[in-house]
Amino acid sequence: MATRTRRPERRQEPLSRERIVGAAVELLDAVGEGGLTFRALAERLATGPGAIYWHVTGKAELLAAAADAVVADALADDGTEDTPQEVIRALALGLFDAIDAHPWVGTQLTRAPGQPPMVSVFERLGRQVQALRVPEAARFTAVSALLNYILGVAGQNAANARSQPPGTDRTAFLDAVAQAWTELDPERYAFTRSTADRLRDHDDRTEFLAGIDLILTGITANLPPAVD
Repeated sequence: MATRTRRPERRQEPLSRERIVGAAVELLDAVGEGGLTFRALAERLATGPGAIYWHVTGKAELLAAAADAVVADALADDGTEDTPQEVIRALALGLFDAIDAHPWVGTQLTRAPGQPPMVSVFERLGRQVQALRVPEAARFTAVSALLNYILGVAGQNAANARSQPPGTDRTAFLDAVAQAWTELDPERYAFTRSTADRLRDHDDRTEFLAGIDLILTGITANLPPAVD
């Protein structure tokens, strides 16, 4: 009796740009940017690479669309009933968590400053800075300071996490680093030694928000009085 050839499993949902971008996000999270190929994506979607090209022209567009999707989720809460400071804090923390969960996003944002994801973040921050009544001449600087801090700290946090072996215990890691700080030369590294206990006990998200508050304090320090 002839052996019946088993057909490849077909995808259950129609192929769409949304499904392609969602699968790309999953692939990027699993293997990073280097592992994002149209062949690997086609296998995940149970289709052929040619079908994907009907919706996405190339890897650059796919990366931008994937980053845009992640950032859109992070910015989904408009916080219309909150103060500008509260909206900025929530927006910053949303991006911090998004980059922590999807480390490749930070790299993509800094690589494509003119693309929709980065422009969307800049616009959202800018509207809140404007709502704070920051003088027009200082708004670009204020937004740039916030944006550079958010991307820099969130990106560094994600890089630190990736540099550690899988399964690393954070408490034990920080304790080891703090212990190494206490053993530094007391004359050359007096300040670093004095902060060792703070390093051991700190929370990344709390410290991140404290930095946002410092920047906001500077931005609002010399605002003109409100007009009744």
